[in-house]
Amino acid sequence: MNPRLAAARALAAVLSGKASLNSSLPAQLDKVEDRDRGLTQDLAFGTARWQPRLDLLAAQLLQKPFKAADADVQALLLIGLYQLFYTRIPAHAAIGETVGCADKLKKPWAKGLLNAVLRRAQRDGEAMLADMERDPVVRTAHPRWLQKALKAFWPDQWEAICAANNAHPPMILRVNRRHHSRDGYLKLLADAAVQAQACAYSRDGIVLAEPRDVRGLPGFAEGWISVQDEAAQLAADLLDLAPGQRVLDACCAPGGKTCHVLEAQAGLSHVMAIDLEAKRLVRVRENLDRLKLDAELIACDARDTASWWDGKPFQRILLDAPCSATGVIRRHPDIKLTRQAEDIAPLAALQGELLDALWPTLEVGGMLLYATCSSLPTENTEVIGAFLARTPGARELDLATEAGLRQAHGRQLLAQEGGHDGFYYAKLIKIAASRG
Repeated sequence: MNPRLAAARALAAVLSGKASLNSSLPAQLDKVEDRDRGLTQDLAFGTARWQPRLDLLAAQLLQKPFKAADADVQALLLIGLYQLFYTRIPAHAAIGETVGCADKLKKPWAKGLLNAVLRRAQRDGEAMLADMERDPVVRTAHPRWLQKALKAFWPDQWEAICAANNAHPPMILRVNRRHHSRDGYLKLLADAAVQAQACAYSRDGIVLAEPRDVRGLPGFAEGWISVQDEAAQLAADLLDLAPGQRVLDACCAPGGKTCHVLEAQAGLSHVMAIDLEAKRLVRVRENLDRLKLDAELIACDARDTASWWDGKPFQRILLDAPCSATGVIRRHPDIKLTRQAEDIAPLAALQGELLDALWPTLEVGGMLLYATCSSLPTENTEVIGAFLARTPGARELDLATEAGLRQAHGRQLLAQEGGHDGFYYAKLIKIAASRG
């Protein structure tokens, strides 16, 4: 299959609100030649990354918007524009190959339209975009609701956040301290002529100068390393793990933090990792098996404690709560298309429900670490503030890290170009049981 057609079909599912790229793209990648998989992925993710900007340009170029049934043609147009402005693909190839895909969609009527619009974009697009730069949606390539929210919450940092969200993310490794120290593994990389350096905040983190196939790095198959962003790596040490503890990892998929917890403290008495969907736990099990680690995995709604909790209290709970994922847009750029302003309040409500449900499973004297990959205080410090206000037995503890910015509650890490993702942490201690 033509890589442009594959990317367009994956992107059309996102534009139609039916899927994310993580769910729609793999099936399309299976249909292209191996040599075209990288191009297909770049076309899909790159177009999603710049979609807010490209969509406004397309609106200027078109006489009328596409019908809902023609999301595939809309996706083709956006992919064509992406090629013209953000790749080194020659314009004649970008236009010709993209226009030719209309026949495969069984929409030959779209060929003339795509050809005319893309040729005008080739001729006038740069000037049109320059005229549109006054619009912050065009300038930042962020949907208006998100651009406004970031500006309101982070008036001094919002433009840097947007720039980081639009940059390609670095590849960051987590060294398995059961096998090597970070310095020891850096030496192995140097011996293999792989340029890398230690992360600033995670004791196990290494950032590579250039992304590469992790399977070609020393000891990957043997479990010496994993791929995990530096911000996510902070969780294991912030939990203050000790031998003999029972640990709960709630909302655990894909399992990076579960594995890191087990790597960081070999003497834990029990680790339970739960997630809402059984299919997501398959990936968790695969990661555990590669690293030769084990945890009890349960598919359940974490809020329904009667269905999964055996009544034995946990000394540590990690709640990596479902969120808007606005801190990891650079890794999942289709978030710009799939998230809406009206999603945030229900997510904050769910986060509060999870805190309320899990708190009774925590031992008095135990600690709960709350985390999200959101950049919005609505899901972070405001959620924790509300929980503390309604939970007399909860107190906040300081976080032992200099990463991020201190908030009214917890610390907010904002996405950094070349550094960590956007993330949030708050640590709570249970000083008394809830009054029944």
